[in-house]
Amino acid sequence: MDPYPDRAAAGRVLGELLRPLHSADPLVLGLPRGGVPVAAAVRAEIGGDLDILLVRKLGVPWQPELAMGAIGEDGVRVLNEDVLRHVGATGQQLAAVEQAEIAELDRRTRMLRAGRAPIPIAARIVVIVDDGMATGATMAAACEVVRMHRPRRLVVAVPVSSHEALQRVGSIADEAVCPLVPEMLGGVGAVYGDFHQLADDEVLELLHLPSP
Repeated sequence: MDPYPDRAAAGRVLGELLRPLHSADPLVLGLPRGGVPVAAAVRAEIGGDLDILLVRKLGVPWQPELAMGAIGEDGVRVLNEDVLRHVGATGQQLAAVEQAEIAELDRRTRMLRAGRAPIPIAARIVVIVDDGMATGATMAAACEVVRMHRPRRLVVAVPVSSHEALQRVGSIADEAVCPLVPEMLGGVGAVYGDFHQLADDEVLELLHLPSP
């Protein structure tokens, strides 16, 4: 049996764990696309505001699910030096992937922001939510973006994570909440019954924004 039927169910589990934040008017930030339905379910449980935080994983060219780094809004760039050494990716290969992901980050910003300014982060308790972490590179970039805006407290919440990713992100965030940390994480999607690729329209609907 899959631990989570879908992302919304995973978000409800996280929301229960994050209940103590209910009175703090938190800002819940979902990482598009997969993190947004999880974040929406978390926000439904703990209240506060819901927004997105745009980051892009820099996948190894011949193994795209393996992150050699990530980029985020505000020009943040995080590299996973261990992965880069292990796979032997060249600077030229990294630059090519980064150029493509910058273009996609710009596209998603235009599409998913829909001309709307981000909700201010400063002095807020911020909860960054994704549907899971394998290497933690994308979440590390997200944490760096949020730190630049001086939150009061930074919490990372994911339904599933590898030990390595949780340790990596736990050293950046003030708190990391994750109810499922398997000994071996073959892939984030393995713990979901429904792990379909979300369309932009689905994300906009969760954010209560009209489609462009």
